[in-house]
Amino acid sequence: MSQITITIDGKGIQADKGKTILEVCQENDIHIPTLCYHPRLPITGACRVCVVEIEGAPTLMTACTTPIDRDGTVIYTNSERVLEARRMVVELLLASGKHDCLTCESNGRCELQDLAYELKVESPRFPVDPPEYPIDDSNPMILRDLNKCVLCGRCVRACNEVQVNRVIDFGYRGARTKIVTAYDKDYAESNCVFCGECVQVCPVGALTEQKARFAGRPWEIEKVPTTCTYCGTGCTIDLNIVDGKVVKITGNEEGVMNKGSLCVKGRFGYDFIHHEDRLTTPLIKEDGSFREASWDEALGIVADRFAQIKDKYGPDSIAALSSARCTNEENYLMQKFMRAVIGTNNVDHCARL
Repeated sequence: MSQITITIDGKGIQADKGKTILEVCQENDIHIPTLCYHPRLPITGACRVCVVEIEGAPTLMTACTTPIDRDGTVIYTNSERVLEARRMVVELLLASGKHDCLTCESNGRCELQDLAYELKVESPRFPVDPPEYPIDDSNPMILRDLNKCVLCGRCVRACNEVQVNRVIDFGYRGARTKIVTAYDKDYAESNCVFCGECVQVCPVGALTEQKARFAGRPWEIEKVPTTCTYCGTGCTIDLNIVDGKVVKITGNEEGVMNKGSLCVKGRFGYDFIHHEDRLTTPLIKEDGSFREASWDEALGIVADRFAQIKDKYGPDSIAALSSARCTNEENYLMQKFMRAVIGTNNVDHCARL
């Protein structure tokens, strides 16, 4: 790209011709608020929160969709005209929904809440008129409250253009516009695969995880990055931990393999971690019933039985099935043990195909 010189808020900047105003500002640590924008999604310019003033232009322009193609362009990102327009947008959004932050699961990580605070919006100047949509809690994974929806379209783009599931889209017209599944059915009755991509990108409290409700506020959560254990893809996930317990799992946006995307198992299948039926100590079966044992005793019995079977029937009488839910290192040790210690190549893996 050829370089041009522009001025943003009185500061001369070298920019790549053709990049959007938002891209150039982000590269130069100039803050422009956004709502419908997300780095992993196609750009639409729907919310109008990122508007800026361009010298000579008759109207304000959206920074996320406007390319810089003229040398000497002068841009203002925080003029009074710009700030007033942004306040108007935020006030309209607050007036047209039910944004009760005290009971909202997204309180503390809500981008609309952050915008209202940044722009010093105490209350909308318009009458608050929420649509009173019924809450969709028809499934055990995703809670959908369209009264909090700001129609940014992030969930639609994530579903249709990132995961390509094509489950949701904009429905109806004008003030009746809302996000719908086919025939405006509940999630449970739709063809949703519950990957949770829509929950991941929702900037407000319209889409939240059912199992994580009332389990911990965002500021109480410690995020620990790790690797999903369900298959060999290697998706990076964040364990959301409160008081030593995993309360939910979110996709890590920096993950090399998944960039924040997850499948239904990776995002919602974490019940096994703290399940009451999970074994916490080895068990040995004697006289038809199990008794607890130490690791040394259990491993000693397994080693003795392997040796007996190998001596009597040969090493190929023993086989091992490994799991994609183990780490690569553990799977390597399993096949190494079977080949080098037992002496057989009878090793298979649940994710081989």
